[in-house]
Amino acid sequence: MLNTATQMLTIRRVPTVVSNYQEDVSEDPQFQSDSGTLGCGRNCLSKCCLPVSKLPLYAFKKDEDNAIYKHNGSSPGEARPVAEVRPIGLLNNLLLGQWEERMARGLFRYDVTACETKIIPGNYGFIAQLNEGRHLKKRPTEFRVDQVLQPFDENKFNFTKVGQEEVLFRFEQSNDSKSHFFTSSSVNLDSNSPNVVAINVSPIEYGHVLLIPRVLDCLPQRIDHESFLLALHMAKETSEPFFRIGYNSLGAFATINHLHFQAYYLSVSFPVEKAPTQRIMIGKELSDSGVKVSQLLNYPVRGLVFEGGTNLRNLSNAVANACICLQKKNIPFNVLIADCGKRIFLFPQCYAGKQALGEVSEELMETQVNPAVWEISGHMVLKRRKDYDDASVENAWRLLAEVSLSEERFQEVKTLVLEAAELQEAGPEEKSMNEEESLQKPRAPYVASQLSQDCLVLQ
Repeated sequence: MLNTATQMLTIRRVPTVVSNYQEDVSEDPQFQSDSGTLGCGRNCLSKCCLPVSKLPLYAFKKDEDNAIYKHNGSSPGEARPVAEVRPIGLLNNLLLGQWEERMARGLFRYDVTACETKIIPGNYGFIAQLNEGRHLKKRPTEFRVDQVLQPFDENKFNFTKVGQEEVLFRFEQSNDSKSHFFTSSSVNLDSNSPNVVAINVSPIEYGHVLLIPRVLDCLPQRIDHESFLLALHMAKETSEPFFRIGYNSLGAFATINHLHFQAYYLSVSFPVEKAPTQRIMIGKELSDSGVKVSQLLNYPVRGLVFEGGTNLRNLSNAVANACICLQKKNIPFNVLIADCGKRIFLFPQCYAGKQALGEVSEELMETQVNPAVWEISGHMVLKRRKDYDDASVENAWRLLAEVSLSEERFQEVKTLVLEAAELQEAGPEEKSMNEEESLQKPRAPYVASQLSQDCLVLQ
């Protein structure tokens, strides 16, 4: 762990632009919110505008173990729901349709569908993408990398300063066992601080969006139980295995200290999804929740895989507890939610700390690749033509190996995580008796689904 008592580690770097309102907003008085007014004239997501606004609303079916949200129905003048029962693909069609409409309006900084993408030959099929559009000059900003938890700073860019044209819809829980979609719903009707889904104006892939829980609460980039459960609900509701949700902590290349998850579509298996795993928590008797934990084998970044659980909340709580433990212990990490929320990958990492200490080779530094959740999962977003042309399994492995904790440190962190998740590691005898059952072979690649052709990677 980094010694914060003797030094403050920072990296002077160029943050990714996720919103068209990100340029120097804190220095412009028109961007300062005043909760005492009915609006600042910008139609933003702050307390001045959002509570008196109407936005599309997707209400996902109620989880009997959870009561995040209750929709009281349509008031006079409100649009009635256009979908009472969720047909397969409704959320996907809504998300992609709204996303494509924003693309047609020119809200993105570049056309991500024009980015070259290829599968690197090899067992894992690392994905290389040339995305020069994400390497745009912008005022450098100081980021601390030695503190996973940092207080929210309203003077820095945050999502309350985003314009509502970048918002696709609100994502809230229904009050019944059905999903609903409302084309227009008053924000102040049923939610003091709504969850919103917005575009990322510097997309990595097709349908790249941000899930921002309780946007008006101005939560720092920090996992909590309800927000993580919300992300799992979104993964489950899409019913689309090619829609993955990612999370980056501070110190693990989150660029904005306002709680958010990222998500996009990619119709090919991520390399980490094909990696073999070894069960380290075996048998239901070790946990009433039924959550199972494995560790990755033969993958350049050491990580854990959570799956199972008697219900969505049990799985969510186990992972959230693990993340909260890492936050408290000041250990940067990344999370990948895959397989419609059924498999969750947790990667403690140390790359930014190595960068700050000058322990990363100049060759890797020159690539300007900041390995966050997508890169760690095997989707290598490259900013230079040279790196794309030279992309290989060896180069991808070399970069990701620098991200990983050492074996000794990983074992220490694994013990902390399992204790926090209230799970018990299988003992030597159990591991020996269940060796065949606990060794999980790589899963077969998914069959391409009904997504738009623009979501596909051709091999």
